Amino acid sequence: MDKTKVKDIKEKAKSVKEKSGGFRKEFIEFINRGSVVDLAVGVAVGGAFTAIVNSLVNDLIMPIVGLICGGVDFTNLTLTIPRWIGTGEAAEIRYGAFLQNVLQFLIIAWVIFMIIKGMNRLNRLKDKKSEKSEKL
Repeated sequence: MDKTKVKDIKEKAKSVKEKSGGFRKEFIEFINRGSVVDLAVGVAVGGAFTAIVNSLVNDLIMPIVGLICGGVDFTNLTLTIPRWIGTGEAAEIRYGAFLQNVLQFLIIAWVIFMIIKGMNRLNRLKDKKSEKSEKL
């Protein structure tokens, strides 16, 4: 190889290295932003909260609802559709599990609504307090 080709290859390698270093630096800055860390904490807390809601619905609420409905176990509520063509297993629609998931969603949505409502109330109180202090 002649010297000019070697020089070109070295310059291209240097350029690629500089670009990748910029990407790495930008990525590190992105990760160190507070919003990304807050999001990670939110996801972790949300996962733990989901486990609590699942237990609340599955272990406390649905057994009581089932008792009120005459001892029905919602996890076992299914609709079986027989296989009409060929042999094999029938299709099973598990609508009891779906009802439990809908109830879990409603509980999570209600709790989030209450948290947001409380935060809005606190913000309004804070705004009123700052308006009173500005008038003085």
